[in-house]
Amino acid sequence: MTSNTVLVSGATGFVGLHTVIQLLQAGHVVRGTLRSPGREAEVRDSVARHVNAGDRLSLHRCDLTIDTGWSEAVAGCDYVLHVASPFIIGTPKHEDELIIPARDGALRVLRAAAGAGVKRTVMTSSVAAISAGHGRDTPHIFNESDWSVIDSPEIGAYEKSKTIAERAAWDFVKTDDSGMELAVINPGAVLGPILNADAGTSGELIRQLMARAMPACPKIGFSCVDVRDVASAHLAAMTPPEAAGKRFICAIEFTWMSEIAKILAERFGKDGYKIPTGELPNWIPRLMQHFNPVLKQIVPGLGKRRDYDNSQIKNLLGWKPRSLKEMSISMAESMIEFGVV
Repeated sequence: MTSNTVLVSGATGFVGLHTVIQLLQAGHVVRGTLRSPGREAEVRDSVARHVNAGDRLSLHRCDLTIDTGWSEAVAGCDYVLHVASPFIIGTPKHEDELIIPARDGALRVLRAAAGAGVKRTVMTSSVAAISAGHGRDTPHIFNESDWSVIDSPEIGAYEKSKTIAERAAWDFVKTDDSGMELAVINPGAVLGPILNADAGTSGELIRQLMARAMPACPKIGFSCVDVRDVASAHLAAMTPPEAAGKRFICAIEFTWMSEIAKILAERFGKDGYKIPTGELPNWIPRLMQHFNPVLKQIVPGLGKRRDYDNSQIKNLLGWKPRSLKEMSISMAESMIEFGVV
């Protein structure tokens, strides 16, 4: 396999760290960005558990909110995987807390990449940029031609930020004359093994179930995906000509939270974990959201089912996702290993 120099933004993040490891395992030279230089040792330690990076990994201080460092980090790179994006638990005081850094950060990375002669940028978006704001009772299987409705009263700040940031990226590439290509990965809810004690926001669903933070499960559902499969999708979209200019829904079939809980209860119940497997009536999480920031974020989706067509990523990229059982159990096992639960 040809060795390329690849920049991964957000190397400390859940998806970013897995992506760095897979790139190194594939023989590439990797540059990772992080906001805080104090986390470099953490990244290197996590990577070292899985691959001998040698001198093929360098880490650069870059922030999505400022220009400093991006042109230097991307200079000489063949490809950029823009994984970094703001995400917070709960609802921000103002939606611009998410929208501005997501949009401006994506454009900042794309401008630097185009200026450095990068061949292609693969950007992490979300199914949140595809299916939000369409109405609760719309029977529809979403595909890559769909976009979230940003002026809908139902859309949240996170969904709006992902939609605006991704649209801005596509608009940039349309007018850019550098020849740089763009491909976008749109993951569902990301589960799978954490690589250190920082479980991040992606791990909150499993952590709360394992810790029995709720007496039962809200009627909320997800189309999930293993973090390792999200990382491999970025690598798969990096070089083939047929991936350029396309979005890729990266998620398996829809499941309710209670189904994930049953998987965990079957595996970890014998170890003393009291996983809540029942379902809460909707009025309870609506009331509890004032005390639980995770619930506040998911309440708008109570009872709502969203189904996605993932045939494009399978057919064009040869993507073969892991099962819900594997991603759920591996995340919980790693949380136990690192003392998160």
